[in-house]
Amino acid sequence: MTDMEKKISECCILVVDDKPVNVLLLEQLLEEEGFDNVISTTDSREVVGLYQSKQIDMILLDIRMPYMDGIEVMGALKEVVGDDDYLPILVLTAQTDIETHKNALAAGARDFLTKPFQPWEVFQRIRNLLETRVFYNNQRVRADVLETEVQKRTKELHETQLEVVRRLGRAGEYRDNETGAHVVRMSKSCKLLALKAGLGEAFAELILQASPMHDVGKIGIPDNILLKPARLSDEERHVMNKHVEIGMDIIGSFDSEMLSMAREIAASHHEKWDGSGYPNQLSGEDIPISGRIAAICDVFDALTSERPYKEAWSTENALSFLQENAASHFDPHLVAVFIEIIPEITSLRLEHPDEEE
Repeated sequence: MTDMEKKISECCILVVDDKPVNVLLLEQLLEEEGFDNVISTTDSREVVGLYQSKQIDMILLDIRMPYMDGIEVMGALKEVVGDDDYLPILVLTAQTDIETHKNALAAGARDFLTKPFQPWEVFQRIRNLLETRVFYNNQRVRADVLETEVQKRTKELHETQLEVVRRLGRAGEYRDNETGAHVVRMSKSCKLLALKAGLGEAFAELILQASPMHDVGKIGIPDNILLKPARLSDEERHVMNKHVEIGMDIIGSFDSEMLSMAREIAASHHEKWDGSGYPNQLSGEDIPISGRIAAICDVFDALTSERPYKEAWSTENALSFLQENAASHFDPHLVAVFIEIIPEITSLRLEHPDEEE
């Protein structure tokens, strides 16, 4: 017995006929032909329930029956059989008029036999229909496996992409924050603030992915400027500010929603609400909201972190700085929202401390 023959013989066949003698005859014939999984009913009202409770692979259906005729049964089945299922229905009837044939096929019958019928013809048609059913189920299983594999690979690609972005962001921070925990806290803070500001889950997830690259351009800044413990001269400040352009160049203009936002944040998170920031002196809502969010989260975490050139500020002092500079440096509305979620923000430092490798 081939694998196909085995699968066909294991299929569940439902016999529906209001006359018990017809049901018994079909059951005996099917059993002799090697079909062991046969169920039946003489009450057409039970068909939908049997389909829903059993794994029905095929229905042998009479047309003229009390309560619900075969056409009505097929109409009821259409309401519960999914679009992704193939349920072969073989109509067996003594009616020979063209209208009955037409209505049965239109209602969903896959094949049609007129009584009295030859058993060999019934079995051949049953096997043909069940072979199609088996092929269909095999393809559906393959499609499900493929979809699962695609989802798995997509998730792996997404996670890899996010990790590469974080690592690249960490490279920019590494020289003045060796653990790179700042970019993790900062990006998670951006997500929390975006959610609280009502920007939606999709935007929040995107800014989580994109914001770690906000200062990647620091890679190109000399140590004597980046790590200088004293105030920078005007010339040094000019060099330091170049990290924005360097970061934009590193991120590039690849057609990716995440990289586009990363570039936007890198370009705008040093802009200020009053227009005194850099590099383009944007002001107010002309500054992309991703950059306004990143500015608050970046500054707060930087202030509360220890660096070679400064001590860590307390949470209270850092919040005071944000409030004092709302409407000048920062978006005042976002500052107010940020303060509302400060318990979640500060807990990030416990989850991702600077000493963590």
